[in-house]
Amino acid sequence: MLFSTTKQIGDWGERYAVHYLRRRGYTVKERNWRNGKCEIDIIASRLRDIVFVEVKTRSYYTEELLTAPPPGNAVRSEKQRLTRHGAKAYLYQHPTHKRPRMDVIEIWLEKAPQGTKPRVLKINHIKAAY
Repeated sequence: MLFSTTKQIGDWGERYAVHYLRRRGYTVKERNWRNGKCEIDIIASRLRDIVFVEVKTRSYYTEELLTAPPPGNAVRSEKQRLTRHGAKAYLYQHPTHKRPRMDVIEIWLEKAPQGTKPRVLKINHIKAAY
């Protein structure tokens, strides 16, 4: 898949994050779950936790990596508030004894020449990010 828009990069990052979570033993329950203004990228569970995941994917030229802010910095207080609200709504609709947790998965991509697929430079799973 070739990326030309921010949405394509974000969609690819979410798919990559799903595979990443599954390889680590998580069961993915929902993707892009919506409730009103809130969208939760991934809802997954593992052991005693139900995890609400925000995925942030950014592409960088190699020389930008040292100075660029991490993708997770884009998860500001308003997004956190909406995600918490959405998580409460989800748990109301899907009661569970699992502990809720809010995670962020950051994905750094290398900007690729036009017409080629970028490669993942780094992935960072921030558990209990907020």
